[in-house]
Amino acid sequence: MGDLHRTRERRWRSSSGLDSRRRPSRALLVALLLASVSLMTLDHQGGDDSPLEPARRVTGELFGPLETGLAAAVRPVGAVPGWFRTHDEMRAELTALESENAQLRTEVARSGFDRNRLEEYDGLMTAAENLGYALIPARVVAVGASQSFSRTVTIDAGTDAGLHADLTVVNDDGLVGRVLRVTRDTATVLLVVDSGSVVGGRVGSSMEMGFLEGRGAVGDAGLLDLELVDQAEVPAKHDVVVTWGSEGGAPYVSGVPVGRVGAVYSSLRETTQRAEIEPFVDFGALDLVGVVVPSGTRSDRALVETDGSLQ
Repeated sequence: MGDLHRTRERRWRSSSGLDSRRRPSRALLVALLLASVSLMTLDHQGGDDSPLEPARRVTGELFGPLETGLAAAVRPVGAVPGWFRTHDEMRAELTALESENAQLRTEVARSGFDRNRLEEYDGLMTAAENLGYALIPARVVAVGASQSFSRTVTIDAGTDAGLHADLTVVNDDGLVGRVLRVTRDTATVLLVVDSGSVVGGRVGSSMEMGFLEGRGAVGDAGLLDLELVDQAEVPAKHDVVVTWGSEGGAPYVSGVPVGRVGAVYSSLRETTQRAEIEPFVDFGALDLVGVVVPSGTRSDRALVETDGSLQ
């Protein structure tokens, strides 16, 4: 019975073709191998004229668009890690550029300020050379309260810098005022336009002497009045007025430009002449000033000497 069963199973497999599918015949394998070798030989020897070239071209035309579309669909997915890396790099670069731009904007904004300060230093050196006086440079750090009805400023130099009361204060334009009082690190300067300020002046063209008085903090605060000692003399418009100087150079040294004659008024009743003086100094924009001191004064900062050098 066992032999009969095995015989029937072989017949069933043979009739159903299972053995032929499971194990291809040796002749078929040999034929496929020979065909592959023949095609490879023909293709290699033919080069661009290979008989397989038309078939290859057709295959490329059929499957080329499919491969391109598949690559385009897969490419974004494959590029995601690189995109995140690139995005982080771009963000870091953007942050660096924003910081650099902010720094450049700050430099541009400060360029005018720094240029003005450099010009003031150059002007102060020129003033020391022209006036023939040594100067201690200082900066205006505060302005007197308007409620006090006085025109004063505070500078960042005091006794440690070699200052004391009754010293002349100038800038590169002309006379600023005089030192009123000092502390160790600061000094209060009474501006020449203050109503309590009186300065001896001399008209440049005629050398006539007179007295300059400030108009104070009310009204025409930026102007001064000049009354000449010789009432018969009339100063000419646009004449330059300079200080005639005090005894011992305190509180004012001589020869410092004060301003220019803007207008002249006559009083027939009192037979006097009064000239209106427009100061050279812009008191609303005071920054760097120089305090006149004897050459060689001991100071905690460099002196601008009469030859324009720093000592």
